[in-house]
Amino acid sequence: MHLDFITARRPAHIQRVAALAGGLAAALLAPHAHAARPMITDDARVVDAKACQLESWVNKNADSTEAWALPACNFTGNLELTLGGALTRQSGQTHATDVQAQGKTILKPLEANGWGMGLAVGTVRHAQAGNRDWYAYVPASFSFRDDAVVVHANIGWLREGETRRDRMTWGLGTETRLAGRTWLIAEIFGQGQEQPLYQLGLRYWLVPDRVQIDTTYGNRSNGGERWFSIGLRLLSVPFLP
Repeated sequence: MHLDFITARRPAHIQRVAALAGGLAAALLAPHAHAARPMITDDARVVDAKACQLESWVNKNADSTEAWALPACNFTGNLELTLGGALTRQSGQTHATDVQAQGKTILKPLEANGWGMGLAVGTVRHAQAGNRDWYAYVPASFSFRDDAVVVHANIGWLREGETRRDRMTWGLGTETRLAGRTWLIAEIFGQGQEQPLYQLGLRYWLVPDRVQIDTTYGNRSNGGERWFSIGLRLLSVPFLP
């Protein structure tokens, strides 16, 4: 689950598609179909034991541009820790906006043609607004056709630091292998009674299971919140002690 999914939709200079993730925090336990960047709906996997990854991307909104970096590592085997943030450029000025910290564990491992479930808990500090959000969510994943099609469903809770309100968060996404290293992603997600958002994109493995690029288009269902993104994801072999 990426940051936009779990944080409130404030004006674009504070956060628009604020994380295409942490969530967002992706997965390596299977060789294909990782619900990583650029998906906001998270999957029921974590990074390989003793390995790390870096999800980075540039997000172009109507009136600002965000540059994100979310490193994550799995030190113990079933606890993925993410710590990262964003720089936003607007009106000719660049400033730090959001800092995210998250922990994610797997309750039931996802297997080919089976299903899996996890749990993630985290916080997002909004530097410009001077407040902090807290969140938790359960990602569930369902594999079909030997992982050629994977469906992800998220349900969660968000405590907004700005309004001190509790919100329900949700998401539903799919990953479909088009050919070889190329994947099509599609998802819809939202908070409470707000108009949902959707996203469509392509993901391509430059180096299988190690280097990935992607591009997406997203908008709110009423057409009022458009964005484009391009991203790079790097995954390591196990190396931690």
